Amino acid sequence: MLLAVDIGNTHTVLGVYEGDRMIADWRVATLTHRTADEYWVTLRGFCAEAGLSVGGITGVGISSVVPDRTDIFEAMARKYVRTEPVTVSASLDLGIRVLYADPGAVGADRLCNAVAGFAKYGGPLIIIDFGTATTFDVVTKEGEYLGGVIALGIESAASELHRRAAKLPNIELRFPERVIGRDTSSSMQAGVMFGAVDAVEGIVARIRRELPLPARVIATGGLSPVVARHTTVIEALEPTLVLDGVRLIYDRVTQKP
Repeated sequence: MLLAVDIGNTHTVLGVYEGDRMIADWRVATLTHRTADEYWVTLRGFCAEAGLSVGGITGVGISSVVPDRTDIFEAMARKYVRTEPVTVSASLDLGIRVLYADPGAVGADRLCNAVAGFAKYGGPLIIIDFGTATTFDVVTKEGEYLGGVIALGIESAASELHRRAAKLPNIELRFPERVIGRDTSSSMQAGVMFGAVDAVEGIVARIRRELPLPARVIATGGLSPVVARHTTVIEALEPTLVLDGVRLIYDRVTQKP
């Protein structure tokens, strides 16, 4: 079995694959004080709850945008799985061409999304990932990663409003019944949530104008189902896209069919 790890700024997602099939996945907070031993104990508990033997894990693939957490998971893989993990970067053979000005500056999660999205849908493709940041990544018909857009994420936008304005509360990230809010919370929800939808539709339209062919739009990330219900721009949801990309890159690098 393969352990695929997606380390984000807010959450870390763990997935176990048997061949090309994900058989279990879990989401935990990305905490900077956890050690490799603590992560292993957590993983062992998850596997036991799912009826899996942690001893069946023979490989580890890692996508990370948090460097100090990368080191911790790499150490966990070496100590407990006794394997050298595959940590995703543009220096690996990804199976796609990265046309970013500095390929090494592309986040591993964006690379994984591009690899998995292209493998499943081909191109041209626009991939929207709703995370700490909302990212838009573009893959051509030929499987070239062109780059994209990085914007403030939905949760981040709401948190910043609360942090920077003394009288603005924390809000639940849901769509209000109407755009015109009748209280502070619903007004903030309208601004954050409908603002996110309008940003998605506007940026997708701008990207499409720069592409020679129509592009399919797919979305991933925790809030993607919530946003997708309020726009027709998003054509498909892929909740485990980063982990799927980790698996595909791991298999390619280790030359597994």
